[in-house]
Amino acid sequence: MRSPRDRIRHAILFEAIALTIVTPAAAWIFGLELHESFVVIALSATVAMAWNYVFNLAVDRLLVRLGRSTYKTPPMRVLHAIAFEAGLILALVPVFMVYLQIGVGAALAMNLGVSAFYVVYAMGFNWAYDRAFPLPEWQGAR
Repeated sequence: MRSPRDRIRHAILFEAIALTIVTPAAAWIFGLELHESFVVIALSATVAMAWNYVFNLAVDRLLVRLGRSTYKTPPMRVLHAIAFEAGLILALVPVFMVYLQIGVGAALAMNLGVSAFYVVYAMGFNWAYDRAFPLPEWQGAR
């Protein structure tokens, strides 16, 4: 399993790279001022970093408890990314509503749009991260 330090590095890199991509894109797509987009995306990133740490630790512990490797196959990565985003949507819709002073429907639509990007991004980032920082237990699992 990954160490706490490695999990923190993972979460910070994940969100820092995403923030530089999503902030201007969200401002343009949703017609927000850049500072509004930055604040809502930065708040989202903060919540997401905490969720990232907790969710990934829980998934790895579950895999270990089931006697499985923490190595994730492509189908597992798809399920992992979708489950992560589903939990995050539940936490972030209220953030979008309160900060942008919009209704549930608009907040959900915006969140789903941002989440669509993150599902694809999460799969790619996590694959690249695992390649850059493989665990010894994965030898022969690829």
